[in-house]
Amino acid sequence: MNTQKLWSPGHAFVLACLILCSCLPSLAQSGMTVRRQVHHDVSAPLSEMMKTAPAASSVRHEAEPMRRIPLPPGLDQNVQDSVIQQTVSPSTPTTGLSFEGLGNGQYGFVVNSAPPDTNGTVGATQYVQWVNSSFAIFNKTTGALIAGPTNGNTLWSGFGGGCQTNNDGDPVVLYDKAAQRWVFSQFSVSTTPFLQCIAVSTTSDATGTYNRYSFQYSNFDDYPKMGVWSDGYYETFNMFNGNTFVGADACAYNRSAMLAGTAATQICFQQSTAVGGLLPSDIDGLTAPPAGSPNYMLYFGTNNLNLYKFHVDFSVPSNSTFTGPTVIPVAAFSPLCGGGTCVVQPGTTQRLDSLADRLMYRLAYRNLGTHESLVVNHSVVAGSTGGVRWYEIQNPGGTPSVAQQSTFAPDASYRWMGSIAMDQAGNMALGYTASSSSVNPSVRYTGRLATDPASTMEAEVTAAAGTGSQTTGLSRWGDYSAMQVDPVDDCTFWYTQEYMKANGTFNWNTRIANFKFPTCGSSTPDFTVAAAPSSVTVTQGGNGTSTITVTSLNGFNSATSLTATGLPSGVTAVFSPNPVTPPANGNVTSLLTLTASATATTGTATVTITGTSGTTTHTTTISLTVNPTATPDFTISNSPSSLTIVQGTNGTSTVTITSVNSFNSATSLAASGLPTGVTAAFSPNPVTPPANGSVTSTLTLTASATATTGTSTITITGTSGTLTHSTTMSLTVNPVGGAQTAVFDSTLKAPKCGTVGTSCDSGPTLLRGRGTMSGGNETNRPNTINSSCADGNSGTFHSDESNDRIVVSSSSGLLTHGTTVTVSATVWAWTTPSADHLDLYFAANANSPTWTLIGTITPTVAGAQTLSRTYTLPTGTLQAVRAQFRYQGSASSCTSGSFNDHDDLVFAVQ
Repeated sequence: MNTQKLWSPGHAFVLACLILCSCLPSLAQSGMTVRRQVHHDVSAPLSEMMKTAPAASSVRHEAEPMRRIPLPPGLDQNVQDSVIQQTVSPSTPTTGLSFEGLGNGQYGFVVNSAPPDTNGTVGATQYVQWVNSSFAIFNKTTGALIAGPTNGNTLWSGFGGGCQTNNDGDPVVLYDKAAQRWVFSQFSVSTTPFLQCIAVSTTSDATGTYNRYSFQYSNFDDYPKMGVWSDGYYETFNMFNGNTFVGADACAYNRSAMLAGTAATQICFQQSTAVGGLLPSDIDGLTAPPAGSPNYMLYFGTNNLNLYKFHVDFSVPSNSTFTGPTVIPVAAFSPLCGGGTCVVQPGTTQRLDSLADRLMYRLAYRNLGTHESLVVNHSVVAGSTGGVRWYEIQNPGGTPSVAQQSTFAPDASYRWMGSIAMDQAGNMALGYTASSSSVNPSVRYTGRLATDPASTMEAEVTAAAGTGSQTTGLSRWGDYSAMQVDPVDDCTFWYTQEYMKANGTFNWNTRIANFKFPTCGSSTPDFTVAAAPSSVTVTQGGNGTSTITVTSLNGFNSATSLTATGLPSGVTAVFSPNPVTPPANGNVTSLLTLTASATATTGTATVTITGTSGTTTHTTTISLTVNPTATPDFTISNSPSSLTIVQGTNGTSTVTITSVNSFNSATSLAASGLPTGVTAAFSPNPVTPPANGSVTSTLTLTASATATTGTSTITITGTSGTLTHSTTMSLTVNPVGGAQTAVFDSTLKAPKCGTVGTSCDSGPTLLRGRGTMSGGNETNRPNTINSSCADGNSGTFHSDESNDRIVVSSSSGLLTHGTTVTVSATVWAWTTPSADHLDLYFAANANSPTWTLIGTITPTVAGAQTLSRTYTLPTGTLQAVRAQFRYQGSASSCTSGSFNDHDDLVFAVQ
């Protein structure tokens, strides 16, 4: 056993201060790293972000390549499994609600990646399923689609960085049962830096707003798996440097901060290459672990399980510890397919991946009062096929022991890609994929009562029978599935997994199904009460709503009256309908409307919603915020906010007045801080914006011929009654003929091609430019040679494309006499140096230019070289400057020989 800890108690205070310092991105010592978030914010409602989310890409691709982790040394690949279950009875309960999840042609969903990495979880009233590239939200009572499908990165719309732009998958979605919040996690790895993107809902409604975070890693953070714990959100990764495994990383995010939407840190312990496939424990049920309990983490070794304990302290990170492993011997096993690919299917030679080099998600934790249990599974060799090895480990906080273990493989089909969980009574459910040479990959599950003989599962149930196989070219399957327990009754198991309806490679489907052991929970009819959203904001004189759901337990179907207490003064509550009667083992809703009078007490209050049926009562709470009546107001802005003019000229900026809270009054505009000799005029002035709209006025700044030159800050003020708001802009006044420079830096290379009397359309692009381009039609198409040799140079000729040019803007206003122009071009002289040259022209009219040559540069050698020259333009107001590099070729006559193109670079006022 080893212990990793940052031992520095004498420097704890200094360490805490350093962690909070904005200049310290991370702190690492003795394997521990403390990282601040890269970014965090609060999102718009997910329902609104979905409306503007881009459509999913139609380009089919395999998800991030499978990165195998090394198997523990000494594992026997031909071991005889001594705990295979030989017989099964009785039958696991049949499926209750079963409906299609995301998949090929379902809900308008476009399958564009594989495998789906099927994941999902259940909340108070909703079920959220997330596959590799998309997620959707369903009504958990009916299975009806509520929202989506939408891209996974829709949740980070407007967040910026890789979380917003990349949709890389490896997703996990969990429901924090104690806080009644959704927790989403996916990685961003197609661009660097490598990120983990986390979003925590602000209510129990998955379509609402989210506290969003990103965290950065120095290595590729593959196969992230998350667990909810009392003191943090724990996540593990298989870290890779390129394709080289560098060990598992175990991290904890600050749950309290993320629930509150404040700045958050993470504390990580990087492991050696001997540790891979590490899973964090994830709480099932509402009974928390004992106070101060560490998060348990597990991976398999050679015929053993290795248990770590991760204690995190975000206040004093140096107190955080990662201890272990405690080695727990188990029955000998061989990883299925040696951890690789061997699972058979009907009608194809394509084999499927086992992913048996690691434990399968989740490591489910439950505090049963009398003891604590962890349940987990992985895929192993079972005779000539494969089965699911599962374990129950008890007393993880003390001396852990294997209470049960077995390999479920009741016949010759392969069973793999499992997920396991335990309900409040200690009953278990295990879901997986089953396949053989005669059975298409199908969704199945099995289960056991706590009273069944130890280490046995009951007969399996098929939730979705596959009717297709995954064909040649794609072996990936899974890479995981999800068995979860309903947080409301703590008895109903929900499982989601992949299957196929027809042969193919990118046409998978998924199924979502639930079932329940009838003995779980009390036999007394009962009900629960939930509110969504659980946070409502209203304005004095306005109202807000929340949907109250009464859910039947154990056949309850009696009338239930709803009341609200804790209302602020001036706020009333109305339920419609009231009372409500849920159907047996179903639910019913009532719309709660909270109305605030014009004088209602402002602030935040906790409103308690109580459901009463006879002597039975249950409650839920709503956070109600009453804001004062919104005062009409406006904002002011201008664009551009930086303007340059020359003495004797003018420039403009657009000033925008935007209404806030229905403001629509006349607003006068004024400018102050003007340099001497500069005047300001607004048109129109005053302006009146439409309620909750905008209006603009054009500000014209005119500089006299003697205006003070230099840069000034102009303040633009809008005034309406007692309301005033201002914005600023930078104004630069330049002298006439001042040092204005228009610079164009380009790379030109002409093709040597063609013969007299023909044209040439091949070769490299002639112009590579850097600068502010505003138009032009540069192409690579030299005209047919004029056989009359119109250039007047006997024995030489050139093509002449007068429109072959690029126009760029001057960066400093009008080009006038005295303006300096620098031309720098990297060119290729094909022939003798004197035959090629760079010319500079000017013209007074950019629209109908008459070009006047003002200078020539001739290359000194053949081949590539850079030509550069700075010209001071002649007296007179100029509208355009042109630089032309002419490539010429030699020939013995005007009717034969080779030729080359030339290019024009034009600088013009726009």
